[in-house]
Amino acid sequence: MTWLDLPASTGFGITNLPYGVFTSPSSEHARTGVAIGDHVLDLAGLTGDLVHATGSLNAFMAQGPESWASLRSMITAWLTDPVHQDRITPHLLPRASVTLRLPFEVADYVDFYSSRDHAENLGRMFRPGSPALTPNWKHLPIGYHGRAGTVQLSGTPVVRPQGQAQSPEGPVFVASRRLDIEAEIGFVVGAPSALGTPVPVRDFASHVFGVCVVNDWSARDLQAWEYVPLGPFLGKSFLTSVSPWVVPLAALSAARVKPPVRDEELLPYLEDGDEPWGLDLTLEVRLNGAVVSRPPFRGMYWTAAQQLAHMTVNGASLRTGDLYASGTVSGPTREERGSLIELSWNGTEPLALPDGSTRSFLEDGDEITISASAPAADGSRLSFGEVTGRVQAAH
Repeated sequence: MTWLDLPASTGFGITNLPYGVFTSPSSEHARTGVAIGDHVLDLAGLTGDLVHATGSLNAFMAQGPESWASLRSMITAWLTDPVHQDRITPHLLPRASVTLRLPFEVADYVDFYSSRDHAENLGRMFRPGSPALTPNWKHLPIGYHGRAGTVQLSGTPVVRPQGQAQSPEGPVFVASRRLDIEAEIGFVVGAPSALGTPVPVRDFASHVFGVCVVNDWSARDLQAWEYVPLGPFLGKSFLTSVSPWVVPLAALSAARVKPPVRDEELLPYLEDGDEPWGLDLTLEVRLNGAVVSRPPFRGMYWTAAQQLAHMTVNGASLRTGDLYASGTVSGPTREERGSLIELSWNGTEPLALPDGSTRSFLEDGDEITISASAPAADGSRLSFGEVTGRVQAAH
């Protein structure tokens, strides 16, 4: 229990303690904070440690899991033992009074394709009469490298992208007419690895610092024309939005579950029987305020630990600030699909909204908000916060 008076329904309780970076009216210098209830604990002001005054989580994340565990233990003690109350209280700022920043400097960005339901839905749309999954899908986590420089904080405007698309007359230059979302969960690397040294599944928690919510915006018409044979490019690279809070991996002990049963025998480097890192998270997607989907993360075929092992098995190194995302999270029912291309079945079944309008893909002015929650160690639910974006017309 904490000595703070927390709102009963807060997702930012003592078992969560997510990290972010903020400025405040009293100081424009960005520094590290921890969310607790409706407040932010100013770690730089409280500790005087310069690692929390850099304007990024990277320096702290690079210290590794022993430092992460030590600080989490101290913060928990500060906020639960009343003996610390007088010292801590001056460094608790109302969360509504601070401005949140991008919490970490993104080194590299990788996006995976690990929801079987999502992959099968797209396979049925675009390869009717053929197997829904490609032959490699159950043998390795499929992914692609994205553009780290366009990973931006929640709230960054979504300028409708332009590029080449296919038309009956041939390729044309257009503003995308099929702008879409992808509701995802992101994993933030803290401790780096050496070039040439794979990271095994069992070492996942030694390298991954925490988890955030991701919206990997997609221009489906641009993507459809360009992706053969090398995969996603301009249809994906214009913007990826992340939530401002990074939930420590240590906060998710109660959310760990076994992943789904695999249909194919895995190669040894992907075996995870002793380290099951399925996570029982629930996402929620809102379009202009209306809930349109609640994708379940626990059904993801490939776990974040397997994704990390596959990403490095060729000797690729990890850097502090690397971000890799799960890929679109979808479940077996329509109400659990994590993209509009699935919710509208590629435009053939438009989504009805409460105001009487319909959507197949996003229109200018539309706002998408994706949130996520998970079971917490104390029996409550912890929040990952939200990632939001509003669509603006093409320049």
